[in-house]
Amino acid sequence: MMPRLSFQTATSLAIANKPDFGLPRYLQSSAQKLQPGIGIVHLGPGAFFRGHQAWYTHRAMQQAGGNWRICAVSLRTPDVAEALEPQNGLYTLAVMEQQTEFSLIGSIAEVLVATTQAEQVLARLTAASTSFVTMTITEKGYCLTPAGGLDLQHPDIQHDLKHRAATPKSAIGWLVKALKLRFDANVPPFVVISCDNLTDNGKKLKAALLQFAEQLDPALANWLSQQLISPSTMVDSITPATDDALRELVAQELGYSDAWPIKREQFCQWVIEDVLPSPRPAWEQAGVIYTSDVGAFEKAKLRLLNAPHSTLAYLGVLLGLETVEDAVSHVELQALVRLMTSAEILPSFIPPAELNAEQYSADIFRRFQNPSVRHLLAQIAWDGSQKLPMRILPIISDNLAAGRSIKLLALAIASWLHFLRLRASQQPSISLVDPLAASLLPIAEACQGRGADVDLWLADCPIFSDKLRNSAQFKADLTEMYQKLAPIAAAAITGKTPDAAAQLLADITKNASAHIASGELK
Repeated sequence: MMPRLSFQTATSLAIANKPDFGLPRYLQSSAQKLQPGIGIVHLGPGAFFRGHQAWYTHRAMQQAGGNWRICAVSLRTPDVAEALEPQNGLYTLAVMEQQTEFSLIGSIAEVLVATTQAEQVLARLTAASTSFVTMTITEKGYCLTPAGGLDLQHPDIQHDLKHRAATPKSAIGWLVKALKLRFDANVPPFVVISCDNLTDNGKKLKAALLQFAEQLDPALANWLSQQLISPSTMVDSITPATDDALRELVAQELGYSDAWPIKREQFCQWVIEDVLPSPRPAWEQAGVIYTSDVGAFEKAKLRLLNAPHSTLAYLGVLLGLETVEDAVSHVELQALVRLMTSAEILPSFIPPAELNAEQYSADIFRRFQNPSVRHLLAQIAWDGSQKLPMRILPIISDNLAAGRSIKLLALAIASWLHFLRLRASQQPSISLVDPLAASLLPIAEACQGRGADVDLWLADCPIFSDKLRNSAQFKADLTEMYQKLAPIAAAAITGKTPDAAAQLLADITKNASAHIASGELK
């Protein structure tokens, strides 16, 4: 029987042609007291965290040591704990390009489950040794309104405010509860770092925490307003979901069983606003970029990576494609999204001085074409109501204000609307993964795949601002593109792929190119 990954297994590893693979050197001391202590708590230990922040912390400790191991907290399910606890927190990271490189990550010291280990979670959050709390809880985990403030009507927020002695349901509730205990004990607040794709994520997180705290204790809110540090960040690396093929590859190549290995592309980026206090992990030695202008990097990523990513996802699903590689291998689809990027996205913002935007965009499409990273379009399509207001709608607003084309950006929105129709037709066998599913599905069910549907979407879909609802240009372009995509959507809903799909996309691209070249908005 193949051995399970653990300290013991890793210590005895002798893998041919991999002499440097094994237990991280910061864990090689036989004396437990000499091993690094826990200095970080992380909320939401999903695949991205384990391929990104945990990896950066692992590299930082490899380079410079320090008591920076991580207590990972699952807010809902025990899956990660059940996978990693028997492995002493160890897991395998496979960086997959033309050749796969393996490393053994040991930065996670323990995994707690908030729903069943509330006291232990609070103990970690309130410990003076906990200096940083990082978070990957997805956009919806912050319980924000469309305007970006804390949604005091959110059921989880209402629960946490009403039942203060109970186990919190929201991440915001957990953090404020811990910060209140630190305040009462005269322990400085931890630094809280959002690593989710929210614009101005640090500012929004701090504002949400202050808003929640004000409901509990004005003195606490005042203390936090003066002392709490919450830097804005930008994160980037494509990290697909783990599958059995990866588990089998690890077993074959490394000779042990790993319940939850992680795979990601080689590219990895973490940009942090330069306000962190010392002591801190040597993240800069691991490749973290500290900057005074995270927003510029964030905007570049949201616009040049996330916007094309979402567009490929929704159009790709309608075309019956499965992965990002499949989508960019579709000649006409790739051409369309490349034109959208070069003609409508790149002119919409000023990139940071440290970034060559054209090269960055070219590198992104190269990353999309990586055959070793099987990134499912259906997964990227999740939570569109939360993603599109950050990824695409701001570009549309900026272009409208500047008199630039929005034809293909409108097509991206239209593809999401048709995707919602597809998911509505697939109920209940395939669910719509979106926090607004209950309000979006009835709209989708009322639509018939005609231009008149756009009136329904603009009237009832909550992601559109009043300014966009009232924009004649936006409505006209959205209606045009919605109608042009209707045959592809109809085929998807009936389980077919139209023979003319490729030509239809080619025609849209050709017409959009001519429209953009003309320099006319209409």
